[in-house]
Amino acid sequence: MTTTPFRGGFAPVTEEITAFDLEVTGRIPAELNGRYLRNGPNPLSLDDPSASHLFVGEGMVHGVRLRDGRAEWYRNRWVRNAAVARRLGEEPRPGPTHGGMDFAANTHVIGLAGRTFATVEAGSLPYELSYELDTIGACDFGGGLPGGYAAHTHADPVTGELHAMAYFFGWDHHQHIVIDATGKVTQVRDIPIADAPMLHDFALTERYVVIYDLPVTFSMAHAEKGMPLPYAWNDAHGARVGLLSRVTGEVRWVDVDPCWVFHTLNAYDDGDEVVVDLVSYPQRFVDARLDLGGTPTLDRWRIDPGAGKVARTRLDDRAQEFPRMDERLTGRAYRYGYTAATRDLTDVIYPADTELEDLPDEAFDNTLIKHDLERGTQESRQFGRGAYVGEPVFVAAGAAEDDGYVLSYVNNPARGAADLVILSAQDFTGEPIATVHLPARVPLGFHGSWIVD
Repeated sequence: MTTTPFRGGFAPVTEEITAFDLEVTGRIPAELNGRYLRNGPNPLSLDDPSASHLFVGEGMVHGVRLRDGRAEWYRNRWVRNAAVARRLGEEPRPGPTHGGMDFAANTHVIGLAGRTFATVEAGSLPYELSYELDTIGACDFGGGLPGGYAAHTHADPVTGELHAMAYFFGWDHHQHIVIDATGKVTQVRDIPIADAPMLHDFALTERYVVIYDLPVTFSMAHAEKGMPLPYAWNDAHGARVGLLSRVTGEVRWVDVDPCWVFHTLNAYDDGDEVVVDLVSYPQRFVDARLDLGGTPTLDRWRIDPGAGKVARTRLDDRAQEFPRMDERLTGRAYRYGYTAATRDLTDVIYPADTELEDLPDEAFDNTLIKHDLERGTQESRQFGRGAYVGEPVFVAAGAAEDDGYVLSYVNNPARGAADLVILSAQDFTGEPIATVHLPARVPLGFHGSWIVD
């Protein structure tokens, strides 16, 4: 890319802020006691090499703590790997590394066993953070991780097990990792994979771990050219999806048409078949560039392992990303999902693939979308030009699947700062239940979590 991707909504902030007793419009539901946290790349300087690619900027976690109907604090903190700590005039934190890699994890932030972790893929370890988002250090879960970890995890809501799929360019396999509810690694399985492909996300059902083996692979040629993320579309690497038995560890591979998948919405078993809902691109990382490869759509894959076939159905052909759902139903049949359509993301991820007239129109610009997958309908909550909107995170409040709230950071262009917007999932297009006014911008980033106290 000839220009930095850290522009528009992705432009980084330059300082860490702590603020208390935040101003609120509306009323924060009293049952929301916890922290809304979100991670994303935020280079310390746009002159740094890390500012040349969206996926390698140093991670910064933004958080709001809610309790008893109040917004108690906002904090943003860089994840302090050794290099970031030294740049900030601090001593590096102690902790392990894998493969000589020490990265300021920038992709997700999760809660596990009363602890907080910033995560990233491709061989690096997660970083543990304190409740107030200060960096504790890199973590291998007491030596339980034989290598790096993953950006995305999926928790089984019944067993409490946290599943992940790790990959590393130096391996001839991927790694399926299970961590129990106490934070102990209980299982590691190696799955042989050729060509060291990228694997950003996966899917989980009651029977299977669903593995995407798609044509984006490690490229030594691009590494030798100094590309910051040397993974590239590889026509010679076939596309397939694997069903890894959670009981036996055996994998059934089924060919699929070439495509790329960043994110899963959800998956579930349906008789002998497996249904996977996901965001799919025709291609990605063409010539190791992030901004080539077509626009994303929300699709359904119905995998028939007996017939060795995958039937693909389009759920919504509008460009959207960051799918989330009620995670009480992870791996189970479900009805509702939530996605985001953000112009500033379009401008960075697929500008070369989008004709100007095909950009999201004003009715679909900076929009959160609720999908009713049973009816095949959508509701859209627009925030307007300049109000770039991040990933929607669902927080349950009652027994019904959509009885709860959808939380997202939304830029407020009038203030030049961000709001934490709390929507009713059952009144999705209505006015927010509450809007927490933050004292600073929250740049667009990647993924986050509601971590209940």
